[in-house]
Amino acid sequence: MTKTVAAVVVALTLPASAAARQAGLEAAAATITPADYARRIGVIAHDSMQGRDTPGPGLEKTAAWIASEFRRMGLRGGAVDGSFIQRYPLEQATLDVDASSIRVSGVRLAFGSQVSPLFGAADDAEVTGGVALVTGDVSSASLPAGSLAGKHALIVLPPGAEVSGRAAFSLAGIAREAGALSALIATDLDAEGWRRRTARALRPAVRRPGEGAGRRAGTPLLLVRDQALVGVLQGAGVDLGALRSRGAAAPAVQDLVGLTLEIVQRVRISTTSAPNVVGVLDGSDPALRNEYVVYSGHMDHVGIGTPDENGDSIFNGADDDASGTVSVMEVAEAMASMPVAPKRSGIFLLVSGEEKGLWGSEYYAANPTVPMEAIVANLNTDMVGRNWPDTIVAIGKEHSDLGATLERVNARHPELNMTAIDDLWPDQRFYFRSDHYNFARKGVPILFFFNGTHEDYHGLDDEPERIDSEKAARITRLVFYLGVEVANAADRPRWNPESFRQIVSDRDRY
Repeated sequence: MTKTVAAVVVALTLPASAAARQAGLEAAAATITPADYARRIGVIAHDSMQGRDTPGPGLEKTAAWIASEFRRMGLRGGAVDGSFIQRYPLEQATLDVDASSIRVSGVRLAFGSQVSPLFGAADDAEVTGGVALVTGDVSSASLPAGSLAGKHALIVLPPGAEVSGRAAFSLAGIAREAGALSALIATDLDAEGWRRRTARALRPAVRRPGEGAGRRAGTPLLLVRDQALVGVLQGAGVDLGALRSRGAAAPAVQDLVGLTLEIVQRVRISTTSAPNVVGVLDGSDPALRNEYVVYSGHMDHVGIGTPDENGDSIFNGADDDASGTVSVMEVAEAMASMPVAPKRSGIFLLVSGEEKGLWGSEYYAANPTVPMEAIVANLNTDMVGRNWPDTIVAIGKEHSDLGATLERVNARHPELNMTAIDDLWPDQRFYFRSDHYNFARKGVPILFFFNGTHEDYHGLDDEPERIDSEKAARITRLVFYLGVEVANAADRPRWNPESFRQIVSDRDRY
């Protein structure tokens, strides 16, 4: 039976008012088209949006465009001031390279040309102590407790050893456990490699206000060029070239008697902010319109990086998460087109800062524009444009009766050829890794629609032309039908008691 014939049969068996509502529902769902979806993906994931980093001009441009679309649809602004933009505070920490330095027994090493933080600006610091030379393959070892107490650890790794990401954090942890005041990793990077590394490290570090204060007690982690150390170490009887040639020897610690090292870091702090976009469609039922279903996705991505062999440097984030953002917009447009809006109100929330640590949704959950207890459900879409054409993972099905509601709605719409299944990757803890979690921990039942990662995840090739817009439109229609069902239900969704105990009652742990 075709969809058209099925609709006619359903209409003939319903009372006139119910038939009209069904026709209005189907007409609204029909506004969610692959062409419309692809057009909006092309806007949000365009190079002109500069990868939508938080904060950044591309993100602001994206937020302004989404707000204009919400206004055109007839939604009202959901921010406290009645606008579509809710802003949250951030700060930028920039290392003052002129006022910061390292002195080794009086010899000054300059930040930028000779020394670089591995991960950007931290906080003001000033610490002095002796120097201990750490050599060999330290990356997976531990050092004797107290062997670096009161000393700065100067680490000379075997050739080719990894000094970024998790490897660097691991080195800092090893040095800290041994009592080190700081960890300085010597590097033989060439001039171009040093320039690129330093340019990244000296960019302003963006964080939430006060977030850096907790790092003051940490172990500073710095990169130091070999050429800046050769003379200093020769004076202490150490041949840096000979140490490099030893290869992956066993870890060893040697006190460099007579050497002292002083680290001075000075950081400039400036204030900034980032946007969330909030649109509201008021419900039609006088008794239920003060309850809300929140539809969320994150509009940010990871910005601009190093050009590849084709000169592409923009992380467009078409799947992550222009795809989820467009789904929210399409659901909003479909609901706004209905002759009678759903009984409960809808909040259409596009957040930023997800890639930094769920910043925007955390701020919204702490500063909701409606009472949190009035939010009955959150339907979150994050990465819904790739992978299988007929399947979408709905994370969180088991935690509330939203899972059963989704299954009923899914079964009612076989024409979508889309099956919502349980979490395939519980060991990867995706439940805790997208914006729905900040609602769940406040007691709001959630479902998280997610197609899994792929080879282009956080890569330069997550481009609009790789999105399966036909599939994504069918997923979006499923979310639309589900949202209408939840908004019109007599009762609000309910948690499973054990899930509530684990996720909501323990929320302060996370």
